[in-house]
Amino acid sequence: MRKLALAAAIAAVFASPLVVSTAQAQTAPAAAPASDHTFTGNMTIATDYRFRGISQTFKGPTIQGGIDYSHSSGFYLGNWNSNVSGITYTNGNNIEMDFYGGWKHSWGDFGLDVGALYYFYDSARANGVAQGSATTATNTSSKYNNGELYVGGSWKWLSAKYSYAVTDYFGMNANVARATQSRDCFLGSNCTGTRAGFLSSLTENRGNSKGSSYFQIDASYEVAPKWNLLGHVGHTGVKNYGELSYTDYKIGVTYDLSGWVLGGSIIGTNANKQWYAGERNVGGSANTRNLGDTTLVLSVAKSF
Repeated sequence: MRKLALAAAIAAVFASPLVVSTAQAQTAPAAAPASDHTFTGNMTIATDYRFRGISQTFKGPTIQGGIDYSHSSGFYLGNWNSNVSGITYTNGNNIEMDFYGGWKHSWGDFGLDVGALYYFYDSARANGVAQGSATTATNTSSKYNNGELYVGGSWKWLSAKYSYAVTDYFGMNANVARATQSRDCFLGSNCTGTRAGFLSSLTENRGNSKGSSYFQIDASYEVAPKWNLLGHVGHTGVKNYGELSYTDYKIGVTYDLSGWVLGGSIIGTNANKQWYAGERNVGGSANTRNLGDTTLVLSVAKSF
């Protein structure tokens, strides 16, 4: 009997934690439901800031960052920021701030994204050329700020997007049609022959550029674990100012290094260099750069 009692006692000792554990498991509170709200941030350092194929930093390096909010319903808001060149965005603080919001949803392999985006350049104003003079630069009241509506669709690794400008396209209108993007006569150094003819062809009042558009097709395909191949082609159509319309392209690769995304891309355009060029004085000599030519852009990006 003692042996049986001892055996029963030992069995009870070893059995009791199981009983307690089971009871605790039964009474443990349920896990909290996932939040409907998500906040994320991002930061990028790159050798150049190319927007629709055109350098925004006079082919210099850039640091960029933003923050995004999304709701489980598909609604989202965000802000993204980057340095820009004062040669392109004159009379300002050399910063671009983008504000956007919209709604997106996916159905299996298919996705839809609709929204609005506003590009803000603070106090920056466009330079122009005074009427009646091909050499005198004047400040204008036209801001570079630009508002767009967009709709995009996706399927697996392929996506397409259409953007429509509801404002003058980055400030382009009749008052600034001969802006600093056309370097030849603006600087007053060479205003003869075909260059003068090129400039005079833009003196007539063509109105504003509202209704300009951008259509793009993008691909991101995983070719190996952590390796993605990127492809892009886009077309900018500037209403009433066909000289500014062009096509851009990109092909590149990214590698995910423990959450740090390393990238390298070949980017180029067929943009008219008469318009998409920048010039500055360095030590008394002109330094001219074609802002839409083909180049290699390297980047490091991190999301958190």
